[in-house]
Order: sequence, then structure tokens, then C-alpha cells
Amino acid sequence: MLRPSDAGSARGAVRGALREAVRVALREVQHGALHEALLDALAFVLPVDCAGCGAPDRALCAACRVRLEPEPGSHLAGPGLRVWWGLRYEGVPRQVILGLKRDGRTGLARALVPALAAAVVAAAPDPAGIRIVAIPGTRAGFRRRGFDPVRLLLARAGLTPWRVFAPARPHLAQKRLGVQERDRNLRGAFRVSREVAGHRILLVDDVVTSGATLREAARALHDAGAEVIGAAVVASTPLRARQASRDEARPKPRAL
Repeated sequence: MLRPSDAGSARGAVRGALREAVRVALREVQHGALHEALLDALAFVLPVDCAGCGAPDRALCAACRVRLEPEPGSHLAGPGLRVWWGLRYEGVPRQVILGLKRDGRTGLARALVPALAAAVVAAAPDPAGIRIVAIPGTRAGFRRRGFDPVRLLLARAGLTPWRVFAPARPHLAQKRLGVQERDRNLRGAFRVSREVAGHRILLVDDVVTSGATLREAARALHDAGAEVIGAAVVASTPLRARQASRDEARPKPRAL
């Protein structure tokens, strides 16, 4: 028997899938009066609130779409591991990413593609010979959501990741752990399941916080003989983003 919470999740998933199917059918319609009229009709049949601000009748309103325009930046997540991000994980970007990951609103993935694409281009301006590798989720996470957020984002961006990792081993949720605890929690979480020696790899994830996940994935790949050229993510937490901005603004020492 389904629990009330399970039934609610199932109904939400069905509604989300139906909305996405309708949006696919409307994809060829150009923006304008007809496009807006069709969206109004869709909102009447399948009511929805904006993932960014909660306004009614749009999965993502025009004002919130503007707040998802990429503002790329970068920081070092570890020795030799530079992470590029397209947005700061706060405000509207945070709410939209949570709508995708927590609420299963897969139709939001397309709105996050420009931010991910900007980070990928910044991290690998010359992509020749570089393989994109997605940070793997756990089996439990996939069962809970029914999809892998990172792979979905890459698919919407038209990018095919190279499968080199087995599913991540189970581990504690990172958000309540300190920096050192996060590193310990993820030690050995990623297992390389194919030959990667000699390959150049760009890691891709949705959000970077402490960088522990990216560091551990990079370590596993390095140990297997691969070269990790960096990482690209949709968004970086505000602390990381502000620190990167301060580092960029800091005067550089003059060369003697």
C-alpha cells in the first residue's frame, strides 16, 4: 500500500511527466502571442507555480529566467583542481535547482543548461580530446528521484558523458558535515570501472559546496591514470563564489 507521501510523490511525478510531454510538443512554437496563449492554456489544465518565486501559472516566470543568465566564475577546489560555475547557488538559481533535484520537476533542467554550458566552455575552451565525466549518484538517490540530475542536465545540453564510474557507494548526506568530515565521508566513494589511463577528463556536477565530491572523484581518476583538467558545475554556493570574487579583485603582486 502506498503511504500518503509516496502517493503524493507519484502524483507529482505523473503531473511533471505530463507537463514535460506537452512542452515537448510546443517546443517548435516560437515565442510570442501564440506561445503565451498555449502556456496559459497549459497552466489552466495543469496548474503550476514558478519554481523560482512561486508566482502562479508558469513553471518558470520571465523574471526568474533572467536571473538564470550565466555569470561564470571559478575557484580552486583543491590542488590543481579548478572548478568553473555558471551561477551562484542562492535565490532563484537555488530554488530552481531544488525544484529539479528535490521536487522532480525535470522540465526545469532546460532552463539550467545555459549556466552549465557556460561553465563547460570556460573550463574547456579547447575541447579536443577531452572526455566529460559526470559525478555519479548513489543507487538510493536514483531510486528516490527516478532520474540522475547531472546526466539529465548533460542530456538537455546535448552532451554525452563518458561512463567511467560505478554507482557511488552509500554515504552520509554531506550538507550537515564540516569540510574535513565531508572529505572523510566520501573517501573511497567512487570506483573507476573502466580503463581511463592517459585520458583527459572534465568532471561535471550540479552544485559545488566544499568541493569534497569533486576532489574525491578527481583522486579516483588520478589513481587510475587519468588527467583531470578541471570541473564544471551549474552553480557554486555563495561562500565559494564570493571568495572567488574577492580573489579576483585582490591586487596582483608586480613582477620584479
